[in-house]
Amino acid sequence: MITTPGAFSPFLPPGPVAWPVRVDPDGRSGPTPQQARSRRWRRSSYGWYVEATVDATPVEQRILESAVRVVGTQGAVTGWAALRWRGAAYFDGTGAGGGPERIRLLRPGGGASRPDPLVEWSADQHAPSEIEVVRDVPCTSAVRALFDVVRYAARLWRAVIAIDMTSAAGLTTVAEFAAYVDRRHAWTGVPQARRAVSLASDESRSPQESRLRLVWTQVAGLPTPLCNRPVFDRAGRLLGYPDLLDEEAGLVVEYDGADHLREDRRQRDLRRIEGMRDVGLECVTIVGGDLRSPTAVADRLLAARRRARFVSASERAWTLEPPSWWEERPRSA
Repeated sequence: MITTPGAFSPFLPPGPVAWPVRVDPDGRSGPTPQQARSRRWRRSSYGWYVEATVDATPVEQRILESAVRVVGTQGAVTGWAALRWRGAAYFDGTGAGGGPERIRLLRPGGGASRPDPLVEWSADQHAPSEIEVVRDVPCTSAVRALFDVVRYAARLWRAVIAIDMTSAAGLTTVAEFAAYVDRRHAWTGVPQARRAVSLASDESRSPQESRLRLVWTQVAGLPTPLCNRPVFDRAGRLLGYPDLLDEEAGLVVEYDGADHLREDRRQRDLRRIEGMRDVGLECVTIVGGDLRSPTAVADRLLAARRRARFVSASERAWTLEPPSWWEERPRSA
């Protein structure tokens, strides 16, 4: 996992939340009707209240304030909110346009009598076996929640990244999700889900790594790279975990986000790149703003591949074969 302050970590342990309560005429389990109308309380959704000091900004709090409406019913939270409630950090509740993304709630029979701009009610069928109680909230299984994200995603790449980041959070695998999709034939969005799972990877560790891989394969048209595989020199020294590695060409591609700008981190990055170049690997670094122009990045990748040495495996000064003493450990950016 990424431990550098400010870096992206695929799994985010849930933070504290405040449970909404209903009005209680006796004031024991919730505010009295009079208290509910005071400034000490705010209505979190129709019929539910939290104390006014409770911050509604954290995404988990927003999810919970909507989710209470299906607690104790046959419904459930699904889509991005169910994945975030399980700890998948990528699903931060921000929509494609930058505003809050609607929380999708499954309810047998359809929507609520009172519409809510932050909630999307769905009557999509779901098996009882797909509902699991996670920290007291009914949620669809991770694969079903991801299925609802992927099939309704506005763009294919967003769907691919959602699969990658759910896998990175340890909630499912690409193979498990592919098997789930294969069993859903006539569902809305299944063609996109099939296409997305064919492009997904279990080895990506951040959304930007996933975007970079998609530029590599879909824009530059290069063969699928290895992701986050340990590379060693012939003496068994670990050189690093390249974000992308073209084994045939001997080409390493790294994505440097904002956390790489710290002086100590930058020094480590430079030493790592120097070590890889010393053994004949061609290296190229992509930084944050670069991915806004996929074509320009693809041109850089293609140029770097032309510079690469394409050395045969027997003649390389580097290898993917770990030394006998090597013991795999959690990876970091």
